[in-house]
Amino acid sequence: MLGVLIFVHELGHFLMARRLGVRVLKFSLGFGPVLFGITRGDTEYCVSAIPLGGYVKMAGENPDDPRTGRPDEFLSKTKWQRFLVLVMGPVMNLVLAVVVTAGVLMRGAEIPAFQSKPPVVGQVSDASAAAKAGIRRGDRITTVGGHDVNTWEQFLIAVGTRANRETPIGLLRDGKEMTVNVTPAPQTKFEVGDIGVLPDVHPHVISVLPGSPAEKVGMKAGDVVLAVDGAPITFPKELIDAISKKANIPVTLSLARDGVSQDLKITPELNGKNGRIGVNIGEDVTMIKPGPIDAIGMSLQRNYDSAKLIFQTVGQLITRETSTRQLMGPLAIAQLSGESAHAGWIPLLSLMASISLNLGLLNLLPIPVLDGGHIFIMALEGLARRDFSTRVKEKMFLAGFAVLLMLMVTVIYNDLTRIPLFEKLMPWR
Repeated sequence: MLGVLIFVHELGHFLMARRLGVRVLKFSLGFGPVLFGITRGDTEYCVSAIPLGGYVKMAGENPDDPRTGRPDEFLSKTKWQRFLVLVMGPVMNLVLAVVVTAGVLMRGAEIPAFQSKPPVVGQVSDASAAAKAGIRRGDRITTVGGHDVNTWEQFLIAVGTRANRETPIGLLRDGKEMTVNVTPAPQTKFEVGDIGVLPDVHPHVISVLPGSPAEKVGMKAGDVVLAVDGAPITFPKELIDAISKKANIPVTLSLARDGVSQDLKITPELNGKNGRIGVNIGEDVTMIKPGPIDAIGMSLQRNYDSAKLIFQTVGQLITRETSTRQLMGPLAIAQLSGESAHAGWIPLLSLMASISLNLGLLNLLPIPVLDGGHIFIMALEGLARRDFSTRVKEKMFLAGFAVLLMLMVTVIYNDLTRIPLFEKLMPWR
């Protein structure tokens, strides 16, 4: 996955450089020693040993490079032309994110219906951060950390980035506005924040298998499963997990049928190593399958929303509202890619679009060494109406390199702590 995204990024630089008449000396995927390559014209195309990036080497690109003053050298071009070459790499990543997302949407997708609804609390988990803060069933969550949330999807994303950070939650209760402070608990190896509130949704029975325990106790299609042995059930996976652990053990199912609640005693039968009751279950979903034009529009909106979230998260990292533990590097990306590929092409392509968007936007940050840093320095030179000296630029790039080095150390450390074998070697964890 990284190889594809880096290739697209560097291809953007390469194509624009060639379009503007800049001589390209090398197009490399990876850094370090060259593993293999071919030369065509003036350009060497190669794959290098360290697969954590890539680069396009242009003639006369750096002030220290030997320069002849020929018009095909990078620094012989105008600032506008150099800007186009630099910005085209991130632009290609942004375009790839939009195109891939549109392709995924055109295939069709089922989205849980609750995600687009207002975040009205349906359940509060016992002993959760929300329960301790006094959040109740029926509360309408309006803000998280001072930011408005209008849907469950927005709420879950906002809370997910604030693990172990005390966060003000705005509520609307009985027409009155109030604010409570909650510290989301980290969940999963990626430490996604969770305060313990759930929507008022439950899995429903799609069909009942003939001769199954469910048919014997009178379950019917359309029944809504509210709880198992008194434990609230929100999503189908929770019901599956609860039943699978109870093979040959009687349980009490709390159901709603035509708006009337009732309890049924049922004994799951052993099926392999797990218990089952013989029902097909589902949840309320919204089916989307747009045409090409609508898919592009929806993709642009989704990527725009994701871009806002990325910049918001970067700001929260700077202000320490978001933990650096949520950053991930190449190892975690490889792990996620493997898991997504195992789940199918659609999850893998969705992950690729997300990472491509991140790569494009983060490369535009004004950090020397990144594309955005080069653009930022050119902008400063334009404002100053003079080029900075080589010594000044070296100091800027050294500072940018230090920032990237600290970032790389952080994300690799995070990745290693998510691998049980390495975590055991860290007694401070």
